[in-house]
Amino acid sequence: MSRPMSDETGSAELLAIAEEAARAAGSLLRERFEAGREAHVRSKSSPTDPVSEADLASQRAIRELLARRRPQDGLLAEEEGAQEAGSSGLEWVVDPLDGTVNYLYGIPQWCVSIAVRDELGTRAGVVHDPLADETFTAVRGELPRRNGSPLERRGEHSPPLEQALLATGFSYDAALRAKHGALIAELLPLMRDIRRFGAAALDLAWTAMGRYDAFYERALKPWDSAAGLLVCESAGLHCEQVDGGLLVAPRALAARLRELIEASAAACDDRA
Repeated sequence: MSRPMSDETGSAELLAIAEEAARAAGSLLRERFEAGREAHVRSKSSPTDPVSEADLASQRAIRELLARRRPQDGLLAEEEGAQEAGSSGLEWVVDPLDGTVNYLYGIPQWCVSIAVRDELGTRAGVVHDPLADETFTAVRGELPRRNGSPLERRGEHSPPLEQALLATGFSYDAALRAKHGALIAELLPLMRDIRRFGAAALDLAWTAMGRYDAFYERALKPWDSAAGLLVCESAGLHCEQVDGGLLVAPRALAARLRELIEASAAACDDRA
């Protein structure tokens, strides 16, 4: 992201705007969710990658609020190819509804994810779960919070592999799904268990909180991970890209998982 100058707005103010936008969108989404299934759904990148009227309505609500509060900022959002340049040096990265498939099926595991970044990376982020009334927030350089209470730093508290619970998700690309499925089949006998709930931003926030021990998913987009990744980094977890995927875990566990992921990828390449 190239910008001509850096914005002087405080991180606390930016976080407050992000949370205001996430809560406004979350209220809209919850009302629609409780009213029943969405009537209008279309596909994006593949037949398994849907976008609903709820996604679009949520994005419009966030976009309008940011236009009022921060008209000079850039925007990168998931739906409708929303990418707008700004003049402030800041860019908002928005997933208006992370977990669309869950939402459409009435599964209560979805969220709103909003982050703001500058030339140094993500500066503040919010992952808001309207149904659980949980809001995870992070500001670069500070401990992350859940509903205002600080989370503990988790980077050095690493369980052994056989006692670790891993969160994951699957790409909408069929070839990547097959490759990732092979990895998960190899990991499953070695670990306590694996969870796949379908909303990466929530998975990351839950990893930071300790509901999972680790997270790994391939082919995430910036709007999937920007806010949740900052929550994890701020909690002291090790975060890196491995074989096209985002790996998040305490340092020792991350090292062991990296070995297994790389070995699985090499075996997959040999078979190809």
